[in-house]
Amino acid sequence: MKYNTYIKGGIPVSEIGLGAWQLGSSSDWKSMSEKEAIKMVLQSMDYGINFFDTAPNYGFGTSEIRLGKAFKGRDRDKFVINTKFGHTVEGRTNFRSDSIRDSLEGSLKRLDVDYVDSLIIHNPPFDVLDGNKNDHYEVLEKLMDQGKIKAYGASLDNSMEMDLFMRTTNCSVIEAFFNILHQDTANAFEMAQHKEVAIIAKIPLDSGWLSGKYDEKSSFDDIRQRWSREDIGTRAKLVKEIKQIIGKDRDLAQTAIAFCLSYPAISTVIPGNATMDQLRSNVESTQKPISTELVVKLQDFYKREIMDMNLPW
Repeated sequence: MKYNTYIKGGIPVSEIGLGAWQLGSSSDWKSMSEKEAIKMVLQSMDYGINFFDTAPNYGFGTSEIRLGKAFKGRDRDKFVINTKFGHTVEGRTNFRSDSIRDSLEGSLKRLDVDYVDSLIIHNPPFDVLDGNKNDHYEVLEKLMDQGKIKAYGASLDNSMEMDLFMRTTNCSVIEAFFNILHQDTANAFEMAQHKEVAIIAKIPLDSGWLSGKYDEKSSFDDIRQRWSREDIGTRAKLVKEIKQIIGKDRDLAQTAIAFCLSYPAISTVIPGNATMDQLRSNVESTQKPISTELVVKLQDFYKREIMDMNLPW
C-alpha cells in the first residue's frame, strides 16, 4: 500500500481508503450486520488501509458506531477518520453553523474518539461554500483550535464549487466526485495542489457502474432507484464503450480506481465495499496502474462523449 500526504503535519493516508456508507444498518444500500461490518474494518486494516470515511447519516449513525467498535483498543494516531456535517443522524439535512458543534460531538461519541482528523460539510448548498459570507468557517477554526478536529473541508461535486470553496476558506480537504464518467472536478485539481488541499476521490466506481456488473437490463432497489430507464440505458452504453477502450485484459473496476490514482492531486480513493471480495479487489487495484496513454484515452472519451451530457450521479 502506498501512503500519500493528507493534512499538513498529519500522518500519511493509504491511497485506498474505506468508504463506510455500506457499514451501517438500515442504510441506502443492502444492510450489513455489525459483525460483518467490524470484520470488514479489521480486514481493511490488515490490508494497510488507515483512512476511513463516514458520516452521521450513514446507517442513521451505525456506520460511526461500528467504526468506533472496530477501532477500540488501537492507537488513535495510527488511523485517520473523516466524518461530515450537514446530513443528520435522523436522516434530515441541517447546514446551520450553530449546529456544527453538536453534530461533531455526536460523531465523536459514536466513534468513541476525542477528535477526528477532518470534518467536512456534506454536499452543502452552493451559497454555504462562500467563506466571505458565512460564519461556518469561524466555528470550524475554533474546533481546530480546541483540538476537536485537525482540518476541515467539504464534499463537493463540481469544479465550480471547489473553486469558490478554496478561494474563500482555509480548507485543507475536499471530497470530490471523480471517476471515469465524471471528470469535471479535475479542473480544480491544480488549484488544490497549489493550495495544499488534499483530495479524497469519492464514488470512483460510479455507484457500481464501473464494476462492469450492470447493463441496460439492470434494475435497482436501493438508493440507485433514482435512475430512470433512460439513465440506465445511457450508462450501459457508455460503460460498454469504456470496456472497449481499456481492452479485455484489464478488470474494469480496478482500472477505474487506477484511473483515479493516476492523478497526483488525489490523496486517497474511497470505493464502497459490500463484500470481502470487493475489498480485496479494490486493494489489488493499487498493484495494477494504468499507462499515461490509457489515461489520456479515457480523458478524451469523457471530453468527446460525456462532458456535455450532464450525466446524473
